[in-house]
Amino acid sequence: MKITWPRRTFVSVSALLSLAVCAVTMTAHSASPAPGVQYQAFKIGSYSALALKDGALQEPNDGKSFVVGQPTTEVAAALKSGGAPGDHFEFSIQPLLVHAGSHLLLFDTGAGSNFGEIAGKLLGAMAAAAENPASVTDIFISHAHGDHVGGLVTPAGTLAFPNAAIHMSAPEWKWLSGMSDENAKKIGISQVTVLVAAIRTKVVPFEPGADVLPGVVKAVEVKGHTPGHSAYRIGSDPDTLLFIGDTMHSYVVSVRKPSWKIAFDTDQQTSAASRSALLAQSVGTGQRLYAVHFPFPGVGKIVKHKSGYAWAPESLH
Repeated sequence: MKITWPRRTFVSVSALLSLAVCAVTMTAHSASPAPGVQYQAFKIGSYSALALKDGALQEPNDGKSFVVGQPTTEVAAALKSGGAPGDHFEFSIQPLLVHAGSHLLLFDTGAGSNFGEIAGKLLGAMAAAAENPASVTDIFISHAHGDHVGGLVTPAGTLAFPNAAIHMSAPEWKWLSGMSDENAKKIGISQVTVLVAAIRTKVVPFEPGADVLPGVVKAVEVKGHTPGHSAYRIGSDPDTLLFIGDTMHSYVVSVRKPSWKIAFDTDQQTSAASRSALLAQSVGTGQRLYAVHFPFPGVGKIVKHKSGYAWAPESLH
């Protein structure tokens, strides 16, 4: 059944902040996971990691909800060339959990209660994987959209991860903490006052590009999506993984047509330039990526393809 989330608008552009029903299913780590619960174990060097499926959303190819400024027929052709349906975009939502020595790290927190039953499954996935939210020591937020920060709090407005420091860039925290309820709803946060009040004493702002957890996690500034959007490089060379946040959304369009403008981006031109730069750099270095919105579990690399790039997902079985 095709599900489309109700429309919302962005702060600076008319857009829907929703993502899509993922068509890719991976074998879960446990033998008998609860229905709809998915998680996948893998390694980042010596670290143990889990891709955790929070949910999935979808967006129509209508020239305004995701890709803007391009004919829908051209967008459909690009999608089909990558093996995706041409009439809509499909996006997964998958936070990342990493065991790094004495630290238990969580990268983004999913949608929480912001998007109803089609998302907000992070805690269920963690329970199925026998992971305790109280054991999380550090949370790294890529940016303050509802599908990335919603899981910081429970439906009752209490901390979902009570013992964790919450790391986000100083510009992003300033933006989130000063946001009005009206603008927050436009980016998928249903109760921003409750969210900010709950997390305020736990937030540890950092300057863009900071070595947030020395030797373990380094922030990578990726401009354009939100005022303080950050990717995170996890681990030590040569075994690193780059958690890209919302640098890219679609495993087809974002990779094959990086210059196309995206409705979700606050500064569309800057975001397109950042996306193109990250793609070129990733191909040049062979950087392993974790893509929050690519088909689950979102681990892979960017490779050269014809005159551009393509996503090469990694088999984790």
